[in-house]
Amino acid sequence: MDTPLVEATTLSSVASLIEKALRTYDCDPAPLFAGADIDLDHIADPNIRFPTKKIQHLWQLAVDASGDPCFGLTAAQQFQPAAMLGLGFAWLVSDTLRDALGRLARFSRLINPVVDIYVEDSNTTINLVVMGPEKWPNYVHAATDTGMAVFLQMCRITAGDNINPVAVTLQRPEPPCLDRFYRLFAAPIEFNAQANKLCFDQTMAEVPLKTANPELARINDQSVMEYLARFDRASVTMRVRTMIIERLPDGAPNQGIVADALHLSLRSLQRKLKDEETTYKTLLEDTRRDLAIQYIKGSQRSVGEITYLLGFSEPSNFNRAFRRWTGKTPSEFRESA
Repeated sequence: MDTPLVEATTLSSVASLIEKALRTYDCDPAPLFAGADIDLDHIADPNIRFPTKKIQHLWQLAVDASGDPCFGLTAAQQFQPAAMLGLGFAWLVSDTLRDALGRLARFSRLINPVVDIYVEDSNTTINLVVMGPEKWPNYVHAATDTGMAVFLQMCRITAGDNINPVAVTLQRPEPPCLDRFYRLFAAPIEFNAQANKLCFDQTMAEVPLKTANPELARINDQSVMEYLARFDRASVTMRVRTMIIERLPDGAPNQGIVADALHLSLRSLQRKLKDEETTYKTLLEDTRRDLAIQYIKGSQRSVGEITYLLGFSEPSNFNRAFRRWTGKTPSEFRESA
């Protein structure tokens, strides 16, 4: 389920990559971080997360200051597995490349809940699909450039330097520094694509990795789950979304019921949501919309079942709401997807 950009936060190590990359251009990061309202003193703290909107602003300031349209690739060169906390370490000891990619998909919101990451199979390839927030205005493509380069770097660290994708697709327009992209990815690249993808040979992705260690993988998976649990508890918005999802099959819950479940007064809940720049009405609407799209696109559930799961009294009410959200009926949307 998508998280609105206004609510999203990004792992502090992303800001650290930007800071290190800026120094390679002899750019002073201090005024840029101040301009983005991000505290330089906190970028090394793994327990700190920065609003994604501020990180996006920082990406733009960094690209402008460096004058390099390939700044994102430079930022990726500063990456070390520890930057991804337990996810990075668990990746290193995964059983196979497929296992590692699946782990990234499972825990991707550790990095940023805005980005939708999943693994898909084609006839001959296994594809890591990264659907970034390019739908937001003024999105800075350097962020996705770094992410895709980092994910490929992790694949090479675990499976060998000679691991290259058989194809790459990127949502970004073709950059003026095209040669750097081809040198890095060492594969055919399609720009202006529908999704960001790293496509690997299926057979190669199933080869057991020499660094595999199931016990260490389990321990690091647990550390990531504990981190995410702390992260979720810290955000009233995320807690309210969880409550809404749990209660939707019984009908759309009113905010008084949710406030009681969170042990908050109604006024306190409204104030906390306002502090996180949202409202209960917005969260209810967005949660229903996101789940509806997920159910229609990603499952074979009937419209009647989805109507029940989303707390609508009649399929006709759900159909009207879905058309308002997407401009299509559920059946039209499923067919186009």
